[in-house]
Amino acid sequence: MIRVGIITASDKGSVGQRVDTSSGVIREIVENQGWKVTEYEILPDEQQQLEQKMIDLCDNNKVDLLLTTGGTGFSKRDVTPEATLAVAERLVPGIGEAMRYYSLQITKHAMLSRGIAAIRGGTLIINLPGSPKGVKENLEVIIDGLGHGLDILKGEASECGQPAEIK
Repeated sequence: MIRVGIITASDKGSVGQRVDTSSGVIREIVENQGWKVTEYEILPDEQQQLEQKMIDLCDNNKVDLLLTTGGTGFSKRDVTPEATLAVAERLVPGIGEAMRYYSLQITKHAMLSRGIAAIRGGTLIINLPGSPKGVKENLEVIIDGLGHGLDILKGEASECGQPAEIK
């Protein structure tokens, strides 16, 4: 079972001035994979708070996959990628590249996304956009490939380049 955490970075959402709809899109997509959302938090766009929550979810083995939504744009308050970089042990550039490549086929604004992906301990962290439409487009393009990567990260699968055993 893949345990999924969701962090929504939103100043307005964290104080109840805006309803978070992006997390519902995330929840629907990951549950369609048979995965379970076990952690959910709405935080303000404060780098230190985002870092602390990411560290807690990763280091205390609460989630295998941590999906963030929001805070990936150009606003001075958009600090989710910086928080992710601060807690990252290893980067996974192909995930961000795949999301931007796909989204560029839909909108030229996709090149403005600063979302990244990284590994901390046994957790894969992926930054998604803040809009439900952006979340859906980005997560749907990567979701099928994530299961194998998460199995490897959890030590439950062999490496990608290993040939299948011949019987």
